[in-house]
Amino acid sequence: MAEQQGKFLTGSTFGHVSYMTLTGALGITFMFFVDALNLFWISHLGEQTLMAAMGYAFAIQYFTLSAGLGLMIATTALVARSIGQKAYDKARDQASGALIITCIWQVCVVTLVIIFRQDLLAAVGASGEAADLADRYLKFTLPSLVLMAVGMVSGGILRAKGEGAHAMSITLIPGVVALVIDPLFIIWMQLGLDGAALALCLMRGLMAAVALWLVIGYHKSLARPNFRSIFNMLRPFFTIALPAMLTQMATPFGNYLLTGLIAGFGDSAVAAWAVVGRLTVVAFGGIFSLSGAIAGIFSQNYGAGLYNRVRATYRDALIFCALYSCVMWGILMLASQQVSLWFSLDPAGNDVLYAFTHFGAGGFILIGALMVSNAAFNALGKPLWSTFTNWLRDGVLTLPAGIWLTGMFGATGVIYAQTLVGAAVGLIAALWGWIYVSKLGSAQASQLNLTKPPA
Repeated sequence: MAEQQGKFLTGSTFGHVSYMTLTGALGITFMFFVDALNLFWISHLGEQTLMAAMGYAFAIQYFTLSAGLGLMIATTALVARSIGQKAYDKARDQASGALIITCIWQVCVVTLVIIFRQDLLAAVGASGEAADLADRYLKFTLPSLVLMAVGMVSGGILRAKGEGAHAMSITLIPGVVALVIDPLFIIWMQLGLDGAALALCLMRGLMAAVALWLVIGYHKSLARPNFRSIFNMLRPFFTIALPAMLTQMATPFGNYLLTGLIAGFGDSAVAAWAVVGRLTVVAFGGIFSLSGAIAGIFSQNYGAGLYNRVRATYRDALIFCALYSCVMWGILMLASQQVSLWFSLDPAGNDVLYAFTHFGAGGFILIGALMVSNAAFNALGKPLWSTFTNWLRDGVLTLPAGIWLTGMFGATGVIYAQTLVGAAVGLIAALWGWIYVSKLGSAQASQLNLTKPPA
């Protein structure tokens, strides 16, 4: 890790937010775009049951994926803070420890999900052939989530340094390869759902290989691991990682609950829900990448004591988020009919899609504000605040709102519930975050005044 001043300590905060978010968005969006194409090729096999199976499987995999995101956020926050303090050797030790801890943790999580996958599928409403297909898909793809976590945490290390383009390439390069092998396996080799699973595993393996080459071979960002440094890393790492994982897992929990609700409206509604899930992460990849992308900006400036730049980063992230969401909302509204044709949705499925593109997508103006506050709280030593706001949204309010609105509007009520609850909590979290960053530095200033000798 080059021993130089952190990249985020000087220059335009809006420029840093835009660069890190757009490079993060391009990488994660392309990865999820490939996943959406995976579903697209499956839809061309003409079986709604296959699409429903992928929808159920996504609801389960989302939990393990979110655990990886929490580990990435903790890594970025710690490494970037050390860089801001010019403790470069410490940053390298933290990067190595984070990767090793991540591998061990994800192996344990994946093992538990594999053991209980059938119970999880039953709880989410999967039954019959769709459940059997989802079970097969999960058995094939779940182990590869460990490799994906290695790629994500390595990307977090690079973002902590300000290397947004290289962090982006960790997902971009495997995504390009997947563009070719997806139709090859699914359509040309006629492997169907098994082909989709095989392509996904290969993509995640390549993601880990590219990531390790960048952090070890190119950037020399890792120290030689030793037991003492890893042991010393455990407490500060999990102080951030555990709340961050809980925070990230709130979203798949809410998605899991809503998938169970929409399952009551049949496979066509679940197929449309699967399409909406892919559209959400493709269109709003920039919003989902915010927590990891700008955590390094917060942490470097916080570590260096530049609190005015922390406040400017928070403000600029909210502005960027609103602009980005408005653009994506407009694109989705215009593309709604074409997307429905691409995925061969029936009228019931089309209603769910239309509710998302014309109403649900607009909610990301404020849902994105929740992501900004999450990034700030995680990076600035208040990770439990992120956990509280996310679980308020997904664990407390989502299900009652979903039951209420599906009773009024049918399957589309799931979209309305997700949007209204997300927007309300996003507004609360954004205001809470702004109040917190506005007070940064005041405690230090007060302490200096208290210790200053009388005139």
